[in-house]
Amino acid sequence: MKQIRKLINKRYAKLAARFMTFACYLAILILLLTLALSLMGRQTFYLHTSTASYSSAIYAEKNHNPSSRSLTVYTNDDIHVWADADDQIDLTIQIGISLMFAVSVVPLIFAFWFLSRVFINISNGQIFTEQNAFYLLYYGLLQLSAALFAPLAKLLIAALVNLICDGRIAVATGKDILSGIIPNVAFLVAAYIIHYGIYLQDEVDHTL
Repeated sequence: MKQIRKLINKRYAKLAARFMTFACYLAILILLLTLALSLMGRQTFYLHTSTASYSSAIYAEKNHNPSSRSLTVYTNDDIHVWADADDQIDLTIQIGISLMFAVSVVPLIFAFWFLSRVFINISNGQIFTEQNAFYLLYYGLLQLSAALFAPLAKLLIAALVNLICDGRIAVATGKDILSGIIPNVAFLVAAYIIHYGIYLQDEVDHTL
């Protein structure tokens, strides 16, 4: 128990907060890179043509064999694309695939930015502040929106794409919805705890 308590001190907490700030910035950079790759047509999907099916096709190349690709991104969703009568992938489908990717990634970029603000404040010794409470609240809400509403948005995007292009797209999504909800509820609770702690401290200050 004493050894564990030695780890729980201001010095180690500040060091950990600085490391986590760097980790948040790194996560944002990686997410931006993956988003750029998706916009460039380097996101994998299942492609069905009149002659063959490909499990890891991308829009950016004509040869859809896995050995011909590098620097590609993918999601946990199963995206199936059916080419048109000429075995071509409509540009509208590629736009739809990139929008599906963005729906998941963009909220995470903002979420990690808010979380980095919390760690910066902690490294500066500012822990129980309203600012941290709101940052944690925003982080939790953004993560929950990505888990809850992103699957619905992807289904809507697929439906709209199918209305305006010759090919067809289908997506199986929402497989990791519970893993995205449960941990992030904890951040909402943490935001409430910090907010309530500040409220109690204000009550004490006013009674003295």
